[in-house]
Amino acid sequence: MSSTQTSLVASLVHTISAHTSDINCVAFSTDNKLATSSGDKTTRLWDVNDFSELSSSPLCGHTYYVHCCAFSPFGTTVATCSTDGKLILWDVQNGKKLAMLQHQKQNGIRVCRFSPNSKYLISGSDDETACLWNVQHHKLLRTFSEHEASIVGCAFSPDSNYVVTGCSNGNLRAWDTNHGHIKHLAYILEGHDLGVTCCDFSPTYGSAREVYKDGSIWFLLGTCGQDSLVKLWVFHTQLGSTTVNLTEVHKLVGHSGPVMSCCFSPNGQLLASASIDKTIRLWEPATGSSLHIISGHSRYVTCCAFSSNSQFLASGSNDKTVLIWKITTQGEAIDNLKADQDRRALDEQSYMTVKPIAQWTVEDVCNWLSTIGMGHYTDNFKSNDIDGTELVNLNNEMLVSLRIDALGHRNKILRAMKCISVKNEQSLKDPDAGIPDEYLCPITREVMKDPVIAEDGYTYEREAITAWTSKGKDRSPMTNAILSTKQLTPNRSLKMLIQRHLNG
Repeated sequence: MSSTQTSLVASLVHTISAHTSDINCVAFSTDNKLATSSGDKTTRLWDVNDFSELSSSPLCGHTYYVHCCAFSPFGTTVATCSTDGKLILWDVQNGKKLAMLQHQKQNGIRVCRFSPNSKYLISGSDDETACLWNVQHHKLLRTFSEHEASIVGCAFSPDSNYVVTGCSNGNLRAWDTNHGHIKHLAYILEGHDLGVTCCDFSPTYGSAREVYKDGSIWFLLGTCGQDSLVKLWVFHTQLGSTTVNLTEVHKLVGHSGPVMSCCFSPNGQLLASASIDKTIRLWEPATGSSLHIISGHSRYVTCCAFSSNSQFLASGSNDKTVLIWKITTQGEAIDNLKADQDRRALDEQSYMTVKPIAQWTVEDVCNWLSTIGMGHYTDNFKSNDIDGTELVNLNNEMLVSLRIDALGHRNKILRAMKCISVKNEQSLKDPDAGIPDEYLCPITREVMKDPVIAEDGYTYEREAITAWTSKGKDRSPMTNAILSTKQLTPNRSLKMLIQRHLNG
């Protein structure tokens, strides 16, 4: 992807506002899930298809900030780590803890990553060590302890044979994961002034795609730091060698503040970086050239991650939101804009599906004709005063008399009439159509008659939350946090709004 050939566009497609504190990490799985970790001590899991929260979410087990989250390569397990010194492995499907791991000194853990082959998990801590764990047996394999500051970044090479760690004093080190070496294979003094914040390997560069016959191993490493820079390094070693060469090949300048996160897209064509300057930048790894600047957060952008198909980018911020961006070329963006305009045109007429067709005015009928692509016949309908009552009685012969001569057009109108009649009937049968979501009880999803506020701050139907706690459930239906009291406070303001809405 060349910057001279392609102009990128990032379109905001979704906003997640469920967290109550800073977003510290976002991570996509290979099977269309998204994890978001926050200073509110939780990690939440989302279905990328519609961004609904999974039933296993939120994951509540940490007692302090959750700094990082990472999916296993198959998406069945998610790892989270926190200032509380815990590294917790969770079953994504049911939200249960699989294991709780800690460094020897039990200091805060800042970062964790799974190896691409699913065999290893690396964690970096404030105790200046990185621990390599066996994922299957939840066993500590070895500890890398040559850093002299908190380890805040780590990344496995695409072949899982090496891991690079970066610390808050700016140094980078490379390690062997397979052969028991506890001494670093490479050391870069002050790779970033003031400190490294993140590092990531390209999944497609060099030996990630092909094995060189002469035994050479080449990878591309991206790093970022407090010096407001993103750097690209060539990672080179020989098969069986105990040394690694890290050579800086590009210095990416553009951010006006410390860069907190960087990541390659799974197809290797893009590198994203997130900064406290409130922007995310997209770069071309091959040349180090800037492709696009994304703005949307109101505070520092702390993290970013690409989806498995490289089409979406998630960004998290101190503004407590996660924004989901669709990355397209300029041409694709124009096509998407047209499609969005078409959808909005249909949405503007959606009131007609909950308004009886018999009450449609002539103008309503003409608007409907336009939404199905038959707007050029509106004058015919207007001159014959075809309103909703007349519309439902139209047949093929009557359409001919309305001077709609093309058989295909008549058939399209008749099919659309049948479809809208069915939707209209279904909508009118739904007594809750058009009810704001906040008027519905989170447990029963029915309009609340006696709304009350529980200890977790959420409003429920009194009968529903009382039944919940009377069955021995002592955790919040919404946050999974312990409910230490069953005391309920009437939400009179919401009750008044609901009644006013129902009374029209």
